[in-house]
Amino acid sequence: MRLLASLASALLVAATAATAQVVTVPIYIQPVNSSSEPSFLAEVSYDTAQDPSSAVAPVVSAYEAPEILDDLQDHELLRIGVYDKAEKKWVSSTSVISAENFGKGYAPHIVLSVDEGNQEGSYDNQHVLGVAFKGIRIDAGQTRDFGPQAVLVRTTQGKQPELNKPVVLSPEGKQVVPQEKTLLQKYWWVIAIVMVLSLGGGGDGKN
Repeated sequence: MRLLASLASALLVAATAATAQVVTVPIYIQPVNSSSEPSFLAEVSYDTAQDPSSAVAPVVSAYEAPEILDDLQDHELLRIGVYDKAEKKWVSSTSVISAENFGKGYAPHIVLSVDEGNQEGSYDNQHVLGVAFKGIRIDAGQTRDFGPQAVLVRTTQGKQPELNKPVVLSPEGKQVVPQEKTLLQKYWWVIAIVMVLSLGGGGDGKN
């Protein structure tokens, strides 16, 4: 699995080296009721191309189920996110999952939310908004890759409100809602031109 992940990561880097930056994000995991340092879980590499349609799909470039899972029950909770080992703090929002997601018969799926508003070249772990994880039950009849999968969610800027726009009130103090113009009100000038041309060209041509 490590060989396939490394190969996929190498292909991602080679495909995007000329047009965009590839960022690799380390993801850590920690039992909620434990004070021990978070353990490494995976690395996700993604393309920072501004146009999602041209970006290469993210890949799990490394994955290692931590040994702490061997001592946990399925109902126990785990915290997952991006952790900075140097500063010893979480640098993204974290999500809480049950240890059952790592059980046998489940394929790991990692969802990475990143800030789309960054300028090219400014991406790093600080711009990862959050990490989510879910174990997807494997269907015995399926033949696709059962290895770790990654999904990238890019934030988009929402519609901005129109500030300082004057509010028109009626004499009764109620807000006036502009009425949509009718087809005649919009194109009366076209009708007028057609009528003038019709009148001007309506002679028989005799002097």
